[in-house]
Amino acid sequence: MATISPSQDSESFQIISSLRYEPALPELLRAQPSDAYPDSLRSPYYLLPYHQERLLRAAECFGWSKAAMFLQQDVESFVEHLNSFIPDRTKPWRLRIVIDKDGACTVEVNAALPMDPLSLLLPSEMNQTSTPWLVTVDSQRTVPSPFTTHKTTSRDNYTAARLRAKIASPQDPAEVLIVNPHGEIMEGSITTPYFRRRRSASPQVKIDQEDAGPAWVTPPLSSGGNAGTTRRYALARGFCSEQAITVAELIDGEECWLSNGVRGFFQGKILLKEPKS
Repeated sequence: MATISPSQDSESFQIISSLRYEPALPELLRAQPSDAYPDSLRSPYYLLPYHQERLLRAAECFGWSKAAMFLQQDVESFVEHLNSFIPDRTKPWRLRIVIDKDGACTVEVNAALPMDPLSLLLPSEMNQTSTPWLVTVDSQRTVPSPFTTHKTTSRDNYTAARLRAKIASPQDPAEVLIVNPHGEIMEGSITTPYFRRRRSASPQVKIDQEDAGPAWVTPPLSSGGNAGTTRRYALARGFCSEQAITVAELIDGEECWLSNGVRGFFQGKILLKEPKS
């Protein structure tokens, strides 16, 4: 069970998960192999089984038995619950599932920005964005805790990091990387980041690592970041593997990928130097 400070007792926060309702998703998935996507229902709710399991793990971490009981329902029943909040099933929506310690579940629904549904699948030449997001590094360090591993309404650290990075709106094409006290990248403030695999200076190790796995890596949960749904999807499908990445290893101008449950996968570009005014 998580250790919670007096200012973060069970009355003061809820567990949350944000995802996209995309009417075009079922048709897109019909063209994919049956084992290529973790939702046998092929519902419009992006990666829904992962969101449900993520919320369940959070409820169990915080010792919320009533919330855990609610989240143990089958996916079909969960879909029916979410359907009751959708104003128009022909349009895309941004959903924020909010669950309290007593298992009460509400869903905040807002219009989602139009996007190519291919972005919901793993990165490929088909879903490369024309303008990458600018990705900076937070100037302060964040201490890992259950509130960084699990997504909750207690997000002061993330809000502060975005303010320091001068990101004014969730619609801004910008992200800031959260860093732990050891200088390791934990995650982005609203995304999971993926970097090119780092290789040792040793020629032999270079060869071994080139044969060892995917070209892309994402920070391990041991670095303190969130157990995101798109992160799980990317790992399960072999797009990436886990590797600790320090701030010192980042390269100004290098390309990266970002992902979250509302936007899918999209490109980023690391910015370490202040742009000239």
